[in-house]
Amino acid sequence: MQLRVRALESILLEKGYVEQAALDELIETYEKKIGPRNGARVVAKAWVDPAFRQWLLTDGTAAIESIGYGGRSGNHLVALENTASVHNIVVCTLCSCYPWAVLGLPPLWYKSAPYRSRTVAEPRSVLREFGVELPEDTEIRVWDSTAELRYLVIPIRPDGTNNWSGEQLAQLVTRDSMIGTGLAKRPQDLAK
Repeated sequence: MQLRVRALESILLEKGYVEQAALDELIETYEKKIGPRNGARVVAKAWVDPAFRQWLLTDGTAAIESIGYGGRSGNHLVALENTASVHNIVVCTLCSCYPWAVLGLPPLWYKSAPYRSRTVAEPRSVLREFGVELPEDTEIRVWDSTAELRYLVIPIRPDGTNNWSGEQLAQLVTRDSMIGTGLAKRPQDLAK
């Protein structure tokens, strides 16, 4: 896939269809201005600010817009909170509706037919394949994104992070944990 992308980029540049500066700006936008880093900041803020957390759970769209995230794919955002007894996982069974403003580009597996169908039918098995083993008494809720409604999972805050800043906490939040196919990193995972 990477070779194909590089070949296409070379052809577009060679033929003059795209300028290098425009490509660089586009890449920087997806790497730094939209994407999982934004979602990680949202989750970290929810972990340290109870009022923001409540607002995010009540009106996700307004809450993320208040800190500069939003746009077309961020509209109608619903935040879901994982707890010790409930684990949320997001899928789009029809296509690949996804909150780009806070999660960036969707991973290839998110758009795949097996993920889209199996997550609804056998979520616990899908989670195991992602390395997430939950207790049998944990309720798993599957949420189906649509063009009108997108979801962001607030993972459980890891133990041992009580005095951490928002920036430190954001390092523990992964794209997969905000989809529900992963858990937040533990403090000891950052040393690896």
